[in-house]
Amino acid sequence: MALQQKGMHGTWASRWTFIMAATGSAVGLGNMWKFPYVAGSNGGGAFVLIYLGCILLIGVPVMMAEVLIGRHGRQSPINSMNEAVADSNANSRWRSVGWLGVLAGLLILSFYAVIAGWALDYILLISSGDVQGINGAAAGAAFDNLLSNPGRLVMWQTLFMALCVIVVIGGVKRGLGIAVETLMPLLFLMMLMLLVFAFLKGNFEAAVNFLFSFNLDALTWRGVLEAMGQAFFTLSIGMGAIMAYGAYMPQDANIGKTILIVAFFDSAVAIISGLIIFSIVFATPGIEPSAGPGLMFISLPVAFGSMPGGLLIGAVFFVLVSIAAWSSAISLLEPCVAWLMEAKSTSRAKANLVIAGTAWVLGLGSVFSFNIWSEYKVAGFTYFDFLDFLTANIMLPISGLLITLFVGYVIKREVIDFEMQGTSDKVMEVWQFTIRYIAPFAISLVFIMGVYDKFFA
Repeated sequence: MALQQKGMHGTWASRWTFIMAATGSAVGLGNMWKFPYVAGSNGGGAFVLIYLGCILLIGVPVMMAEVLIGRHGRQSPINSMNEAVADSNANSRWRSVGWLGVLAGLLILSFYAVIAGWALDYILLISSGDVQGINGAAAGAAFDNLLSNPGRLVMWQTLFMALCVIVVIGGVKRGLGIAVETLMPLLFLMMLMLLVFAFLKGNFEAAVNFLFSFNLDALTWRGVLEAMGQAFFTLSIGMGAIMAYGAYMPQDANIGKTILIVAFFDSAVAIISGLIIFSIVFATPGIEPSAGPGLMFISLPVAFGSMPGGLLIGAVFFVLVSIAAWSSAISLLEPCVAWLMEAKSTSRAKANLVIAGTAWVLGLGSVFSFNIWSEYKVAGFTYFDFLDFLTANIMLPISGLLITLFVGYVIKREVIDFEMQGTSDKVMEVWQFTIRYIAPFAISLVFIMGVYDKFFA
């Protein structure tokens, strides 16, 4: 068994480049859009505490397992999984795990580009001054106008996909590496700027109290499950991205320490986003922190339009959201591109155009599900809702569960020992316990409850 391999796609320039890349993959719309409204809907502080605990007990161990497989194989998630299965003399059916993750990532990319397009549109909307003094009804109407215009949605979807192609086509060092080394510091700088604004102009004290006050009465069992699911999905687990990035990780980088840093950055972005958003929300009468998915695209424009300097800050905020979405989307495109290059010996440029084009075509269904196809439903799902449910509630949990079982019970100890060199015995014990028992149980619970809520609740 050849343990140390060189991949055809190259490696990150340094451990910190991998950290920036993995953080960029993890930090996306889940942090900027979903976390604040989910936390807001579940009472704030108690939810945040459960969320952080789940990041540590579920997210980090599973993420480490994905990176381990990726670095061992040094190829796309599909072929890295094939390599791990062959080297462990495991049943060939385990190879399906790589396919499942990459397919899930492609489907997510198809509708992710559509949602990211909304953020691009809102940069111009807020910059134009059209939200100055706007009320909730008018903000809702503006958002509805965007969703009802397929041409406008396709334009932004296309632009966003083109931005992803421009990065991924450059390869690991000249494309992905340079992008994340530029985008992530820019993201953190913009977040700092917005945080200062929130502190000076928003109701920062109320936001802190809301996010960090421990109110168990406000947390339901369903809220605990949501925290578990949010922790799992926010780290880009189960969709091939982290496994692909792990394939480019330097061999001398400690997996455990590196992933802990990524998890810290990812959690910090989610919490800081919450502080920014809720500071603005609590400073604006008539807006509730539990506003739900419309918090970003309806409630926040109202807030920005009523605050001194709000238009500039609002534009900066949606640039920030767009950058976060961009850094995540390129990590969804790369696994498919890497596989096509390996399978068909095609150029990176051609592979990019084929995969991005496929995602773009699939994304048209999501665009049309908000307007001309909105009446067409199967089992109560629009096209967009179906892809969202299929990936988030079915494919990702199953993929994550299979990864934990494979690394926990199937992969050869020799592979683990080689990839986890430099990890203390105590840390290894804790990691193996969580990957064998805690993570599979928690993921299974999220999966079962997600399906139950949709069809039986």
